Amino acid sequence: MAPSLSEDYTHIPESKTNDHTFQVSEENRVFVLQHKGKFAYETRPTPKLPTSRHVLVKIIATGICGSDVHYWQHGRIGPFVVEQPLVLGHESAGIIVQCGSDVKGLKLGDRVAVEPGVPCRSCEFCRGGKYNLCDEMRFAATPPVDGTLATYYTVPEDFCFVLPPNISIEEGALVEPLSIAVHCSRLASVSVGQKVLVMGAGPIGLLCCAVAKALGASVVIATDIVDSRLKFAQRYAATHTYKMQKDLPEVNAGNIMSSCGIPAGAEVVIDATGVAACIAAGVFALKKGGTFVQAGLGAPDIVFSVGEFCSKEASYKSSFRYGPGDYALSIKLLESNRVDLKALITHTFKFESAAEAFASTSRKEGIKTIIYGPDSDAPGVNGSP
Repeated sequence: MAPSLSEDYTHIPESKTNDHTFQVSEENRVFVLQHKGKFAYETRPTPKLPTSRHVLVKIIATGICGSDVHYWQHGRIGPFVVEQPLVLGHESAGIIVQCGSDVKGLKLGDRVAVEPGVPCRSCEFCRGGKYNLCDEMRFAATPPVDGTLATYYTVPEDFCFVLPPNISIEEGALVEPLSIAVHCSRLASVSVGQKVLVMGAGPIGLLCCAVAKALGASVVIATDIVDSRLKFAQRYAATHTYKMQKDLPEVNAGNIMSSCGIPAGAEVVIDATGVAACIAAGVFALKKGGTFVQAGLGAPDIVFSVGEFCSKEASYKSSFRYGPGDYALSIKLLESNRVDLKALITHTFKFESAAEAFASTSRKEGIKTIIYGPDSDAPGVNGSP
Protein backbone atom coordinates (compact mmCIF):
# COMPACT_ATOMS: atom_id res chain seq x y z
CA MET A 1 0.00 0.00 0.00
CA ALA A 2 1.31 3.44 -0.90
CA PRO A 3 2.36 5.52 2.11
CA SER A 4 0.46 8.65 3.05
CA LEU A 5 1.83 11.95 1.73
CA SER A 6 1.75 13.24 5.28
CA GLU A 7 4.45 10.80 6.35
CA ASP A 8 7.98 12.07 6.94
CA TYR A 9 10.17 10.37 4.32
CA THR A 10 13.43 11.81 5.63
CA HIS A 11 16.20 9.24 5.65
CA ILE A 12 19.73 10.24 6.65
CA PRO A 13 22.05 7.22 6.62
CA GLU A 14 24.50 7.54 9.53
CA SER A 15 23.92 11.35 9.41
CA LYS A 16 27.33 11.66 7.76
CA THR A 17 28.86 11.76 4.31
CA ASN A 18 32.60 12.25 3.81
CA ASP A 19 33.00 13.11 7.50
CA HIS A 20 30.47 15.94 7.27
CA THR A 21 27.39 15.97 9.47
CA PHE A 22 24.29 17.56 7.98
CA GLN A 23 22.27 19.39 10.55
CA VAL A 24 18.93 20.64 9.27
CA SER A 25 17.41 23.60 11.05
CA GLU A 26 13.69 23.73 11.74
CA GLU A 27 13.72 27.31 10.45
CA ASN A 28 13.67 28.18 6.76
CA ARG A 29 14.70 31.76 6.02
CA VAL A 30 13.07 33.06 2.81
CA PHE A 31 13.12 36.23 0.69
CA VAL A 32 9.55 37.17 -0.18
CA LEU A 33 7.84 39.50 -2.60
CA GLN A 34 4.86 40.59 -0.48
CA HIS A 35 3.26 42.44 -3.35
CA LYS A 36 4.34 44.64 -6.26
CA GLY A 37 7.39 46.67 -5.20
CA LYS A 38 7.59 45.32 -1.61
CA PHE A 39 10.18 42.81 -0.35
CA ALA A 40 10.40 41.19 3.08
CA TYR A 41 12.23 38.41 4.90
CA GLU A 42 10.29 35.67 6.62
CA THR A 43 11.13 32.65 8.74
CA ARG A 44 9.01 29.65 7.84
CA PRO A 45 9.12 26.01 8.93
CA THR A 46 11.63 23.90 7.00
CA PRO A 47 9.65 21.97 4.38
CA LYS A 48 9.10 18.24 4.83
CA LEU A 49 9.83 15.89 1.95
CA PRO A 50 6.49 15.49 0.13
CA THR A 51 7.33 12.01 -1.21
CA SER A 52 9.91 9.29 -0.64
CA ARG A 53 11.63 10.30 -3.88
CA HIS A 54 12.28 13.90 -2.90
CA VAL A 55 15.43 15.46 -1.46
CA LEU A 56 15.97 18.55 0.66
CA VAL A 57 18.50 20.95 -0.84
CA LYS A 58 20.28 23.62 1.15
CA ILE A 59 20.39 26.47 -1.35
CA ILE A 60 23.87 27.97 -1.69
CA ALA A 61 23.61 30.22 -4.74
CA THR A 62 20.75 31.71 -6.76
CA GLY A 63 20.92 33.81 -9.91
CA ILE A 64 18.50 36.67 -10.52
CA CYS A 65 16.37 36.28 -13.64
CA GLY A 66 14.57 39.03 -15.51
CA SER A 67 11.27 37.39 -14.58
CA ASP A 68 12.07 37.84 -10.86
CA VAL A 69 12.67 41.55 -11.45
CA HIS A 70 9.48 41.80 -13.53
CA TYR A 71 7.35 40.31 -10.75
CA TRP A 72 8.91 42.78 -8.31
CA GLN A 73 8.31 45.81 -10.52
CA HIS A 74 4.95 44.89 -12.05
CA GLY A 75 3.41 42.25 -9.79
CA ARG A 76 2.58 39.98 -12.69
CA ILE A 77 3.75 38.38 -15.92
CA GLY A 78 0.85 37.77 -18.28
CA PRO A 79 -1.72 35.58 -16.50
CA PHE A 80 0.58 34.91 -13.51
CA VAL A 81 -0.30 37.45 -10.82
CA VAL A 82 1.28 37.85 -7.38
CA GLU A 83 -1.84 37.65 -5.20
CA GLN A 84 -0.12 36.45 -2.02
CA PRO A 85 3.46 36.63 -0.68
CA LEU A 86 5.76 34.82 -3.12
CA VAL A 87 9.29 33.51 -2.53
CA LEU A 88 11.32 34.56 -5.57
CA GLY A 89 14.21 32.80 -7.33
CA HIS A 90 14.52 29.77 -9.60
CA GLU A 91 18.15 29.72 -10.83
CA SER A 92 19.67 27.75 -7.96
CA ALA A 93 22.22 25.20 -6.85
CA GLY A 94 22.96 23.75 -3.45
CA ILE A 95 23.85 20.74 -1.33
CA ILE A 96 21.62 17.78 -0.52
CA VAL A 97 21.03 17.58 3.23
CA GLN A 98 18.15 15.09 3.38
CA CYS A 99 17.10 12.19 1.15
CA GLY A 100 13.80 10.39 0.89
CA SER A 101 13.86 6.67 1.62
CA ASP A 102 13.43 5.70 -2.06
CA VAL A 103 16.10 8.05 -3.47
CA LYS A 104 18.62 5.92 -5.37
CA GLY A 105 20.83 8.18 -7.45
CA LEU A 106 21.74 10.92 -4.98
CA LYS A 107 23.37 11.05 -1.56
CA LEU A 108 23.94 13.48 1.26
CA GLY A 109 26.52 16.10 0.41
CA ASP A 110 26.01 15.98 -3.36
CA ARG A 111 26.31 19.41 -4.95
CA VAL A 112 23.41 19.77 -7.37
CA ALA A 113 21.86 22.12 -9.90
CA VAL A 114 18.13 22.37 -9.31
CA GLU A 115 15.74 22.17 -12.25
CA PRO A 116 12.94 24.37 -10.91
CA GLY A 117 9.90 23.17 -12.85
CA VAL A 118 8.16 19.90 -11.92
CA PRO A 119 5.47 18.57 -14.30
CA CYS A 120 2.64 16.11 -13.65
CA ARG A 121 4.53 13.30 -15.48
CA SER A 122 1.35 11.67 -16.80
CA CYS A 123 -0.26 14.02 -19.34
CA GLU A 124 0.06 13.85 -23.12
CA PHE A 125 2.95 16.32 -23.16
CA CYS A 126 4.88 14.73 -20.30
CA ARG A 127 4.57 11.25 -21.79
CA GLY A 128 5.43 12.64 -25.23
CA GLY A 129 8.77 14.11 -24.12
CA LYS A 130 7.63 17.74 -23.88
CA TYR A 131 7.11 18.13 -20.16
CA ASN A 132 7.87 21.85 -20.41
CA LEU A 133 4.39 22.21 -21.95
CA CYS A 134 2.60 20.42 -19.09
CA ASP A 135 -0.52 22.30 -17.97
CA GLU A 136 0.08 21.20 -14.39
CA MET A 137 3.70 22.41 -14.28
CA ARG A 138 4.69 23.75 -10.88
CA PHE A 139 7.50 26.19 -11.62
CA ALA A 140 9.46 27.90 -8.86
CA ALA A 141 8.68 31.60 -8.35
CA THR A 142 5.73 31.47 -10.74
CA PRO A 143 2.58 32.32 -8.74
CA PRO A 144 1.40 30.64 -6.64
CA VAL A 145 4.47 28.35 -6.40
CA ASP A 146 7.24 29.61 -4.10
CA GLY A 147 10.80 29.88 -5.39
CA THR A 148 14.28 29.05 -4.21
CA LEU A 149 15.54 32.18 -2.43
CA ALA A 150 15.43 30.25 0.81
CA THR A 151 17.58 28.21 3.16
CA TYR A 152 15.99 24.94 2.07
CA TYR A 153 14.00 23.74 -0.94
CA THR A 154 12.49 20.34 -1.71
CA VAL A 155 13.06 18.80 -5.15
CA PRO A 156 12.22 15.45 -6.77
CA GLU A 157 15.34 13.31 -7.15
CA ASP A 158 15.22 13.35 -10.95
CA PHE A 159 15.14 17.16 -11.06
CA CYS A 160 18.51 17.44 -9.30
CA PHE A 161 21.70 17.20 -11.37
CA VAL A 162 24.98 16.40 -9.67
CA LEU A 163 27.73 18.91 -10.43
CA PRO A 164 31.13 17.53 -11.49
CA PRO A 165 34.06 18.64 -9.32
CA ASN A 166 35.25 21.25 -11.83
CA ILE A 167 31.94 23.13 -11.80
CA SER A 168 31.45 25.68 -9.02
CA ILE A 169 28.21 26.06 -7.10
CA GLU A 170 27.74 29.50 -8.70
CA GLU A 171 28.03 27.97 -12.16
CA GLY A 172 25.58 25.32 -11.03
CA ALA A 173 23.00 28.03 -10.36
CA LEU A 174 23.41 29.30 -13.91
CA VAL A 175 22.78 25.89 -15.45
CA GLU A 176 19.14 27.05 -15.53
CA PRO A 177 19.61 29.93 -18.04
CA LEU A 178 22.20 27.84 -19.89
CA SER A 179 19.53 25.17 -20.36
CA ILE A 180 17.29 27.75 -22.03
CA ALA A 181 20.05 28.43 -24.55
CA VAL A 182 20.63 24.71 -25.05
CA HIS A 183 16.91 24.22 -25.68
CA CYS A 184 16.93 26.99 -28.32
CA SER A 185 19.95 25.49 -30.06
CA ARG A 186 18.46 21.99 -30.04
CA LEU A 187 15.18 23.30 -31.48
CA ALA A 188 17.20 24.85 -34.31
CA SER A 189 19.39 21.74 -34.72
CA VAL A 190 22.53 23.89 -34.63
CA SER A 191 25.40 21.88 -36.08
CA VAL A 192 29.00 22.06 -37.26
CA GLY A 193 29.74 24.74 -39.83
CA GLN A 194 26.46 26.62 -39.57
CA LYS A 195 26.10 30.38 -39.41
CA VAL A 196 24.05 31.52 -36.43
CA LEU A 197 22.67 35.01 -35.80
CA VAL A 198 21.61 35.88 -32.24
CA MET A 199 19.54 39.01 -31.78
CA GLY A 200 20.30 40.46 -28.36
CA ALA A 201 23.41 40.21 -26.19
CA GLY A 202 21.81 39.97 -22.77
CA PRO A 203 22.42 36.87 -20.63
CA ILE A 204 20.25 34.53 -22.73
CA GLY A 205 21.60 35.91 -26.01
CA LEU A 206 25.18 35.51 -24.81
CA LEU A 207 24.49 31.94 -23.73
CA CYS A 208 22.88 31.18 -27.10
CA CYS A 209 26.10 32.42 -28.73
CA ALA A 210 28.18 30.23 -26.43
CA VAL A 211 26.11 27.11 -27.04
CA ALA A 212 26.05 27.64 -30.81
CA LYS A 213 29.84 27.97 -30.81
CA ALA A 214 30.19 24.89 -28.59
CA LEU A 215 28.02 22.88 -30.99
CA GLY A 216 30.28 23.78 -33.91
CA ALA A 217 28.80 26.88 -35.56
CA SER A 218 31.49 28.51 -37.71
CA VAL A 219 29.98 32.00 -37.57
CA VAL A 220 28.21 33.35 -34.48
CA ILE A 221 26.87 36.88 -34.74
CA ALA A 222 25.56 38.88 -31.78
CA THR A 223 23.52 42.07 -32.20
CA ASP A 224 22.54 44.68 -29.63
CA ILE A 225 22.20 48.43 -29.17
CA VAL A 226 24.62 48.68 -26.23
CA ASP A 227 28.32 48.95 -27.08
CA SER A 228 29.53 47.38 -23.82
CA ARG A 229 27.41 44.29 -24.40
CA LEU A 230 28.73 43.91 -27.93
CA LYS A 231 32.32 44.23 -26.72
CA PHE A 232 31.72 41.54 -24.13
CA ALA A 233 29.99 39.30 -26.69
CA GLN A 234 33.01 39.55 -28.97
CA ARG A 235 35.33 38.47 -26.17
CA TYR A 236 32.95 35.82 -24.90
CA ALA A 237 31.62 33.74 -27.79
CA ALA A 238 30.66 35.77 -30.86
CA THR A 239 32.79 35.73 -33.99
CA HIS A 240 31.09 38.94 -35.21
CA THR A 241 28.95 41.69 -33.66
CA TYR A 242 26.61 44.29 -35.08
CA LYS A 243 25.09 47.37 -33.44
CA MET A 244 21.47 47.74 -34.48
CA GLN A 245 20.64 51.05 -36.12
CA LYS A 246 17.42 53.07 -36.35
CA ASP A 247 16.82 51.84 -39.88
CA LEU A 248 14.30 49.66 -41.64
CA PRO A 249 14.59 45.98 -40.71
CA GLU A 250 15.75 45.04 -44.20
CA VAL A 251 18.49 47.68 -44.00
CA ASN A 252 19.79 46.32 -40.68
CA ALA A 253 19.60 42.80 -42.11
CA GLY A 254 21.53 43.81 -45.20
CA ASN A 255 24.21 45.45 -43.06
CA ILE A 256 24.50 42.33 -40.89
CA MET A 257 24.84 40.07 -43.92
CA SER A 258 27.43 42.24 -45.65
CA SER A 259 29.55 43.18 -42.62
CA CYS A 260 29.56 39.69 -41.09
CA GLY A 261 30.32 37.71 -44.22
CA ILE A 262 27.00 35.89 -44.65
CA PRO A 263 25.72 37.13 -48.03
CA ALA A 264 23.09 34.37 -48.21
CA GLY A 265 22.00 34.89 -44.62
CA ALA A 266 22.18 32.79 -41.44
CA GLU A 267 20.95 29.20 -41.33
CA VAL A 268 19.75 29.84 -37.78
CA VAL A 269 18.40 33.04 -36.24
CA ILE A 270 17.63 33.13 -32.51
CA ASP A 271 15.82 36.19 -31.21
CA ALA A 272 16.56 36.84 -27.54
CA THR A 273 15.05 40.32 -27.42
CA GLY A 274 11.31 40.16 -28.05
CA VAL A 275 11.71 43.51 -29.84
CA ALA A 276 9.72 43.87 -33.06
CA ALA A 277 12.52 45.62 -34.98
CA CYS A 278 15.00 42.87 -34.09
CA ILE A 279 12.60 40.07 -34.98
CA ALA A 280 11.80 41.71 -38.31
CA ALA A 281 15.48 42.21 -39.11
CA GLY A 282 16.15 38.60 -38.18
CA VAL A 283 13.55 37.42 -40.66
CA PHE A 284 15.27 39.36 -43.45
CA ALA A 285 18.69 38.02 -42.40
CA LEU A 286 17.52 34.40 -42.32
CA LYS A 287 18.82 32.16 -45.07
CA LYS A 288 16.35 30.41 -47.37
CA GLY A 289 15.26 27.17 -45.76
CA GLY A 290 16.62 28.31 -42.40
CA THR A 291 15.20 28.13 -38.89
CA PHE A 292 14.06 31.08 -36.77
CA VAL A 293 13.76 30.43 -33.00
CA GLN A 294 11.82 32.89 -30.84
CA ALA A 295 13.22 32.96 -27.31
CA GLY A 296 12.65 36.56 -26.22
CA LEU A 297 9.34 37.90 -24.95
CA GLY A 298 8.21 41.47 -25.54
CA ALA A 299 4.98 42.99 -26.76
CA PRO A 300 2.17 40.43 -27.11
CA ASP A 301 1.63 41.33 -30.77
CA ILE A 302 4.64 41.58 -33.12
CA VAL A 303 4.58 42.57 -36.79
CA PHE A 304 7.07 41.20 -39.29
CA SER A 305 7.07 40.39 -43.01
CA VAL A 306 5.22 37.12 -43.42
CA GLY A 307 5.76 37.36 -47.17
CA GLU A 308 9.53 37.50 -46.69
CA PHE A 309 9.38 34.54 -44.33
CA CYS A 310 7.16 32.41 -46.56
CA SER A 311 9.26 33.07 -49.65
CA LYS A 312 12.18 31.44 -47.84
CA GLU A 313 10.22 28.31 -46.88
CA ALA A 314 11.73 28.79 -43.45
CA SER A 315 10.74 27.27 -40.11
CA TYR A 316 9.54 29.40 -37.21
CA LYS A 317 9.80 27.82 -33.76
CA SER A 318 8.99 29.22 -30.36
CA SER A 319 11.03 28.18 -27.35
CA PHE A 320 9.60 27.72 -23.86
CA ARG A 321 11.97 27.02 -20.96
CA TYR A 322 13.67 23.62 -21.41
CA GLY A 323 12.88 19.95 -21.63
CA PRO A 324 14.31 16.44 -21.36
CA GLY A 325 18.07 16.33 -21.74
CA ASP A 326 18.68 20.08 -21.68
CA TYR A 327 20.06 20.23 -18.12
CA ALA A 328 22.22 17.16 -18.72
CA LEU A 329 23.71 18.56 -21.93
CA SER A 330 24.33 21.92 -20.24
CA ILE A 331 26.36 20.24 -17.53
CA LYS A 332 28.32 18.24 -20.14
CA LEU A 333 29.18 21.47 -21.96
CA LEU A 334 30.41 22.96 -18.69
CA GLU A 335 32.31 19.87 -17.62
CA SER A 336 34.17 19.78 -20.95
CA ASN A 337 34.96 23.53 -20.72
CA ARG A 338 33.10 24.22 -23.97
CA VAL A 339 30.95 26.87 -22.28
CA ASP A 340 32.16 29.39 -19.69
CA LEU A 341 29.68 30.61 -17.10
CA LYS A 342 32.14 32.20 -14.68
CA ALA A 343 32.71 35.10 -17.07
CA LEU A 344 29.04 36.04 -16.86
CA ILE A 345 28.98 36.43 -13.06
CA THR A 346 29.68 40.10 -12.46
CA HIS A 347 27.95 40.76 -9.12
CA THR A 348 27.41 38.72 -5.96
CA PHE A 349 25.41 39.57 -2.84
CA LYS A 350 24.76 38.13 0.60
CA PHE A 351 21.24 36.89 1.33
CA GLU A 352 20.75 39.85 3.67
CA SER A 353 21.36 42.19 0.72
CA ALA A 354 18.93 40.53 -1.69
CA ALA A 355 16.90 43.72 -2.19
CA GLU A 356 20.07 45.55 -3.18
CA ALA A 357 20.84 42.74 -5.63
CA PHE A 358 17.44 43.19 -7.28
CA ALA A 359 17.95 46.95 -7.53
CA SER A 360 21.36 46.44 -9.12
CA THR A 361 19.93 44.00 -11.64
CA SER A 362 17.07 46.36 -12.50
CA ARG A 363 19.66 49.03 -13.31
CA LYS A 364 21.23 46.54 -15.74
CA GLU A 365 24.53 46.61 -13.86
CA GLY A 366 26.77 43.80 -15.10
CA ILE A 367 25.50 40.60 -16.67
CA LYS A 368 24.53 38.01 -14.05
CA THR A 369 24.01 38.54 -10.34
CA ILE A 370 24.26 35.80 -7.73
CA ILE A 371 22.62 35.88 -4.29
CA TYR A 372 24.15 33.49 -1.77
CA GLY A 373 21.93 31.47 0.53
CA PRO A 374 21.42 32.30 4.21
CA ASP A 375 24.55 31.59 6.29
CA SER A 376 26.49 30.48 3.20
CA ASP A 377 30.19 31.16 3.04
CA ALA A 378 30.27 33.69 0.23
CA PRO A 379 33.58 35.27 -0.79
CA GLY A 380 33.58 38.56 -2.69
CA VAL A 381 30.00 39.55 -2.02
CA ASN A 382 28.03 42.80 -2.20
CA GLY A 383 29.36 44.16 -5.45
CA SER A 384 31.69 42.94 -8.12
CA PRO A 385 33.69 39.75 -7.35
